[in-house]
Amino acid sequence: MENFNFYVPTHVCFGEGQIKQLTTVLKPYGKKVLMVYGGGSIKKNGIYDDAVSRMKADNFEIIELAGVEPNPRIDTVRRGVEMCRENNIEVILAVGGGSTIDCSKAIAAGVKYEGDPWDFTKDRSLVKDALPLVTILTMAATGSEMNMGSVITNLETNEKLATGGVAMIPKASILDPTYTYTVNKWQTAAGSADILSHLFECYFTVNEGAAVQNRIAEGLMKTVLEYAPIALTDPTNYEARSNLMWSSSLALNGLTRLGKKGVWSCHPIEHELSAFYDITHGIGLAIITPSWMRYILSEQTVEKFVSFAENVWDIDSNNRDPFDVANEGIDKLVESFKSWGIPMTLAEVGIDHEKIRLMSELAVKHSTISEDAFVALNADDVEKILLACM
Repeated sequence: MENFNFYVPTHVCFGEGQIKQLTTVLKPYGKKVLMVYGGGSIKKNGIYDDAVSRMKADNFEIIELAGVEPNPRIDTVRRGVEMCRENNIEVILAVGGGSTIDCSKAIAAGVKYEGDPWDFTKDRSLVKDALPLVTILTMAATGSEMNMGSVITNLETNEKLATGGVAMIPKASILDPTYTYTVNKWQTAAGSADILSHLFECYFTVNEGAAVQNRIAEGLMKTVLEYAPIALTDPTNYEARSNLMWSSSLALNGLTRLGKKGVWSCHPIEHELSAFYDITHGIGLAIITPSWMRYILSEQTVEKFVSFAENVWDIDSNNRDPFDVANEGIDKLVESFKSWGIPMTLAEVGIDHEKIRLMSELAVKHSTISEDAFVALNADDVEKILLACM
């Protein structure tokens, strides 16, 4: 296990009705609030009215930034930074899923930076300070409500890149599982695939001895695989929604990642798909992951895949060829994604061969997967993985 610093200062208010704590968690940071949200869903389901009425009753001054995109854009971040400066905003309230929270993080840091916030995607050390951020989560997926990461898209350059910093970690997050009842089947499936992908990216690493992280990851994987189908068939099942929501937060708050070395493999590849085609992030990950798994399966990696098959899928490996066991585990994953209604080819989401080579080259350019991944991947490798997804 590698050395690490574990720092997760987010005050989590988990459970039904926890919005009652909204003004309490906001007050320490000020009363001039930039409220950031996406489309109209929070107005349809009543979350918007509830949050606004509580803040107004406590004399908060509210400025709104609406319309954050599913793959949040740097132009929206820039607009938010200007709104904060013009209105002397003291605290940002992000109401939504990962995209809204990611956008809000970049805004919060951008206010404290003299240059263009897009610079953060090129050099994370530039994130030195940020406005305080509070979140109300409405979708279980990215874990952004409890970590320092943010992913932003630049349409002018067709880039979707990550950044982050300690200053971006939310000060408080309200996690009410009932707020995810209205998330449709497509987004519920995509969000669940995203949670699993975060766990896979931290699980399939070169480390030996990080048993605690691996066992936590396996337990969270089993939880998602158990409760995602329930949420898909019974959207208002509180047990299912609460377990998915908490799994999302724990999957990417450092518990399964810290103490392990290496970089993620599937996310850099999917980010290129989203940058060029603006597809749903979790869907792209679900399509890529099984092909990546089969491509990197070898004598050097098979033991890890056998552990995945045994400990996540309860597959019996006694007296069996390890490659058969490993492939059965991957098959089980594909079957689950299909049963959730996720398309398993790029063609089904409107992606053809035209930009495959370009995206493969950029995935390597924008990351260190050619050097630091579980299995090093060059542009030719990425191209073969993407072609297998066709």
